Amino acid sequence: MENILLTDNGHLRLADFGLSRRLERGGRAFTICGTIQYMAPEVLSGGPYNHAADWWSLGILLFSLVTGKFPVPPEPDHCCMLRKVRGFPYEMPLSFSPPFALLITELLCKTPSRRLRTLDRFKRQTFFYGTTFDLTLLQRQPVEVILELRERPDRAAKARRGLTLSLQPLKGFDYDSLLSPPATPDTQLDVDTQTHTVAPLPGPAHLLQPAQEKGPRREVFV
Repeated sequence: MENILLTDNGHLRLADFGLSRRLERGGRAFTICGTIQYMAPEVLSGGPYNHAADWWSLGILLFSLVTGKFPVPPEPDHCCMLRKVRGFPYEMPLSFSPPFALLITELLCKTPSRRLRTLDRFKRQTFFYGTTFDLTLLQRQPVEVILELRERPDRAAKARRGLTLSLQPLKGFDYDSLLSPPATPDTQLDVDTQTHTVAPLPGPAHLLQPAQEKGPRREVFV
């Protein structure tokens, strides 16, 4: 997540493509590289894998941005992580809106051929209904919240600690753990799936009411 940067206008930029490679249509890769929490099961197993693995990583990123936690706790090596990914009782908080739950379910499908893996299908998800994907329009307006933090360093510092009341960050959101995940099971991220609501956003992006701590959960990752 530390490779997702912000421009002066608050727009996203991706960085650090040192280990990336371009796969031609139908191409396959076998290299095990990357951040272990984001690796698809076919990558953890040593391949072969294709671009569908990147869509899995996107699903992990979206889950982490909303909950502040990884859906699968990190393990110290690839073999242990593969067993955890394959055998983990994949569950998702009921506080996710149905459109967002469907998006995550399709991205985190353990079978690559059934996974959401095309941009056209991604754009047609219910979660993005009414959202423009026009790059010119998306880059035209600055992101006011980001600019506010940039112009007010005191608020930016508080936001990093989760104390900016005006932005209503997720209570208990562990920014440091996501940026620098633990290396051993003894210090793994807590997989408590309880989430809290934030200020409503336009469209279907907002969360529903939080689920009860011990209530039923929606199963995902088929």
